[in-house]
Amino acid sequence: MLRFFLLLQMGLLGLGLAWMAAAGYPFLQTPDPLRDTLAFGLLFLALLGLERLFSRLFPQSFRAAEALHGQLARVMQAEGIRHPQALLLALASGLGEEVFFRGAVQNALYGGWLGVVLQALVFTAFHPIPDRRAWSYPLFVFCGGLLFGATYLLTGSLIPGILAHYLHNARGFYELLDRSQA
Repeated sequence: MLRFFLLLQMGLLGLGLAWMAAAGYPFLQTPDPLRDTLAFGLLFLALLGLERLFSRLFPQSFRAAEALHGQLARVMQAEGIRHPQALLLALASGLGEEVFFRGAVQNALYGGWLGVVLQALVFTAFHPIPDRRAWSYPLFVFCGGLLFGATYLLTGSLIPGILAHYLHNARGFYELLDRSQA
């Protein structure tokens, strides 16, 4: 399972980088460490706030999504995936998904705000949920996609999104693994 997901994310990364290079899309328009650090921090806090908001607005659906994540944790543990491998998977998904969805797809879909919305729809389609009771999860993914896309549009840099995506996924994987061990 770990190999499959790593290969999937590396495939997204490779495809995204090739697409960006062929089309001349920027990975980083103008280096600005302060801007990128602030954007990363704000984006990560916005993702945490979005989670909290969804847990309060849609508690039953949020619990159903959490139950599905619990199943994922049990599969991860059964496959021998522990915290170090979870960090690697979080890094691969942060890199692969940001480069592919924001760097390649968003730019290809007219850029601008229309591109932000369209890539968020595509991003959501790549995160299906098998339980209809967890209906709020695709809405959460769409809103997250909007946040990631807006950050790239406003900064011209994939770095804040990569860092926030990595940290958000790493935190989630750690929580899943720790919860399932208890």
